Amino acid sequence: MEKAMRRTQLLCLLMMGLMSFKASAQNQAHKAPRTLRITNAQRNEAEIRDLYDQRAKVFRVHDLDGIMALYAPGDAVIAYDLIPPLEYVGHDSYRKDYKAFLDEFDGPIDIQYRDLRIIAGNDVAFIHALERMSGKMKDGNKFDIWCRASSGLRKINGKWLIMDDHISVPADFNTGKALMDLKP
Repeated sequence: MEKAMRRTQLLCLLMMGLMSFKASAQNQAHKAPRTLRITNAQRNEAEIRDLYDQRAKVFRVHDLDGIMALYAPGDAVIAYDLIPPLEYVGHDSYRKDYKAFLDEFDGPIDIQYRDLRIIAGNDVAFIHALERMSGKMKDGNKFDIWCRASSGLRKINGKWLIMDDHISVPADFNTGKALMDLKP
């Protein structure tokens, strides 16, 4: 008899638990759906990712103004590029470099980023990536290079702009030559 009573008690507890669970689930179903909160860091990272997507688009069509719109104005830009001089200082100086670069190509220039990493604060950010540039040059040669890219960005008037650009390739110390044919 005692065993039967314990079974009945356990069965009642189990039924009460199931009814409580069902009522809780029904209450949850009637509540408004939860919205996901996007943090500032996530928003900033998404905006910077958009900037680099835009960079690839404007390069493809040789849009020099579009490229330069991604950079900080005035002398805020410092760039270290693959070609001389050792350093570009200022928006106008880097614009001349880009114009000369774009003028070497016939048709689209494709840019692809691999392992794009973004570290973003509220108004300063850094990116690191392997960057592939490819296209057909005016002399008919194919251009296809992987390089290392890192940039510093700053949020100016609510918009992320590149302030520091560093593009490089490894060098062979025995020959003193740049290794332009490496692939990830």
